[in-house]
Amino acid sequence: MHKHLKRLPELFEPEPLFFITTCVRDRRPLLADAGRHGVLRREWEGSLGHYGWAIGSYIVMPDHVHFFCRGTRDSVGLSRFAAKWKEPTSKALVPTGVIPPIWQRGFFDHLLRSGESYSEKWEYVRHNPVRAGLVARPEDWPFQGYVHFL
Repeated sequence: MHKHLKRLPELFEPEPLFFITTCVRDRRPLLADAGRHGVLRREWEGSLGHYGWAIGSYIVMPDHVHFFCRGTRDSVGLSRFAAKWKEPTSKALVPTGVIPPIWQRGFFDHLLRSGESYSEKWEYVRHNPVRAGLVARPEDWPFQGYVHFL
């Protein structure tokens, strides 16, 4: 089992930009569905008002999601935000036929540093469905988009 690196106790960037990846428990391929995509998107659309986190570009793969996010000065902590958006999505996904538990514990976060490009990272991530053999071109994958302008 891999040991997760500890998060920094303090960040000096006032509103850092994070790249998040979180997986379905046991990597079950259950997310690439229009209804389930809608559940995730609706929760992310409310994330700024509920938790103080804006969601930028995202992609929903069959067994995991990637998204960019940025907290505001009044946002809840990143770990709390990650846990909080998983709760309502888990409850909303059960009626669509998904058997709980839905999400793996924890998540992977990457702080984009000043030298890193959001657009370069996004360009790599949006090709995931092509690399997985799900579509021929990234723009053909229907389970992606953006919520807030970061």
